[in-house]
Amino acid sequence: MSLWGIFLSALIIGFSGAMMPGPMMGVTIDGSLKKGAVAGPVVVLGHGVLEFILVMVMAFGLKDFFANLKVAGLIGLVGGAFLMWMGFNMVRSAVHNAVPLQDGAKGCLNVQNLALAGAVVSITNPYFIMWWATTGMEMIRQAYVLRFWGVAFFYVGHILSDLIWYSAVSVGISRGKKVLSDRLYRWIIFALGLFLIGFSLYFMYSGVEMLI
Repeated sequence: MSLWGIFLSALIIGFSGAMMPGPMMGVTIDGSLKKGAVAGPVVVLGHGVLEFILVMVMAFGLKDFFANLKVAGLIGLVGGAFLMWMGFNMVRSAVHNAVPLQDGAKGCLNVQNLALAGAVVSITNPYFIMWWATTGMEMIRQAYVLRFWGVAFFYVGHILSDLIWYSAVSVGISRGKKVLSDRLYRWIIFALGLFLIGFSLYFMYSGVEMLI
């Protein structure tokens, strides 16, 4: 995979996680109502610092671990399976009208330090931990084939998706506007779900190749 391929896949897969309602969305909505459009980028800052540490540890601390073809193959299979599960859930939720945008406000963490909140709601979210232990690890393993620049392009693409989405939400909320209609939101979630299913097959195919 090329550098730009790594960047684009990280960006699109990142959007699939960023756009699903969850505690980070709740913090962003709550912060936007109180502190304005700056809330989204500040929340992403805390989230991004945490993810930067994870990426550095996984990419450069586990490089020998990734070098084992059997281990790498298993990571590909598990990461691909988790990505497929995500994709199917997104498609099913979109079809059954189960992803209204306002659900992101549920369960928000009301704290003054938005950057800290972004990190706290991430590291305490089992979904976040599971994603990085499976799909995230496989994406980093593939990016590390191109060494430092591969990992850098992955991280920038991944965090950019969070920054774009949560900044848009924050601007919309702070100005009293809805970012997008529920109907369009469901179509986007549906399309992202299909993309994840397709990409999961690539992950699993790569994993099988390394195991045989």
